[in-house]
Amino acid sequence: MKNCLVFTLVLFCSVASRAQVTLERCKELARDNYPVIKQYGLVEQSRRLTVENAAKAWLPQAVVSGTASYQSDVTSIPISLPDVDIPALGKDQYDVNVTVNQQLYDGGTVASAKRIANAQSDVEREKVNVAIYDINQRIDELFFGVLVLDEQIAQVRVLQDDLSLSLASVEAMMKSGVANQTDVDAVKVEQVKASQRETALLTQRKTYLRMLETFTGEKFGDGITLVKPSSEHSIAADNKRPELGLYAAQERLLDTRLKALDADLRPRVGVYARGGYGNPGLDMFNDGFDAYYKIGVTLSWNFGSLYTRGNDRRKLDAERQTVQSERDAFLFNTRLQTELQDGRIESLRKQMELDDEIITLRQRIRSKAETKVANGTETVNEMLRDINAVSDAQLSKRLHEVQLLQEIYKVKHLNNL
Repeated sequence: MKNCLVFTLVLFCSVASRAQVTLERCKELARDNYPVIKQYGLVEQSRRLTVENAAKAWLPQAVVSGTASYQSDVTSIPISLPDVDIPALGKDQYDVNVTVNQQLYDGGTVASAKRIANAQSDVEREKVNVAIYDINQRIDELFFGVLVLDEQIAQVRVLQDDLSLSLASVEAMMKSGVANQTDVDAVKVEQVKASQRETALLTQRKTYLRMLETFTGEKFGDGITLVKPSSEHSIAADNKRPELGLYAAQERLLDTRLKALDADLRPRVGVYARGGYGNPGLDMFNDGFDAYYKIGVTLSWNFGSLYTRGNDRRKLDAERQTVQSERDAFLFNTRLQTELQDGRIESLRKQMELDDEIITLRQRIRSKAETKVANGTETVNEMLRDINAVSDAQLSKRLHEVQLLQEIYKVKHLNNL
């Protein structure tokens, strides 16, 4: 029996824990479920492949080539020696060879290509971070939308309880001759209207939950309870939005591209080996097919990049100024939005300080309503108006509490707190 009770308690706690979900949990599930998350792996795969391809420039490069030609004239020796037959070169020539080049010094081109590949991948990764962060705002809207509906549903149910008590009171008055059937019907009309309101709110809540399930990939069920997040609010000191990481990554990419311009000015040194078979071979005066080989060192130095270097640097400077301008505009707009949200938070706090006073006054008026109806100094419709006024005041307080939370989390989203 004891074990059965323990099992029942554990099961109850497990079910209870599953029936509640927090805002942060919804965001975690949404990030994991969002299709863009797959781009992280694709970015890293692209980074690895690009860096590997750049490094392969250090591997020996083999080239196979072949030529066959017929020319109108060939080199000849313009002298004649007695008893000496100087053979004439053939006008048709053939050559097949394999050349293997090994780079010894590339001026830093490969290293620059690797750095650019890594910097570009960092930019793409930050873009993914920005895209995924944007989903947080959509989760906030849905989550707090459900919380607002929950408060409205709870308040309409309180109103239904009040109307049930009022109906019993009015029916008792009708039996004593103080009220009539019209008064009873008036209360019942308010009950039907409250029931309609509850049905509409429940339907809307179900819709919000289905949208939340689509984002998170989880099945919550209509009975799920969303836990109210903390109302702690602190002034944003530093903006930690992923957009700032994107701007920083873009500037690092520009720095890397600027350094790569220097590599274009440096010489290239390499060695090569060539083996071939042709007619003629290396000996031009040997009329016949022959094998040959060559080994040597190559040095090349292209100064053509000097012509465009100035424009390339200015172009990179212009791109840097664009990035800095976008970052400054982002920070400026974020500060404005944060100040606006702080003002709304302060306004809601002041309104909430008066909510309790309004509710107390409305309840005081409501408490005298039935007595006035019984004494004939107030109609049932006026009593229903007082009941609705209390309900509206209570609902206003509930909504202000949720709205305050929502505004606080807008500030947190604006600054990634």
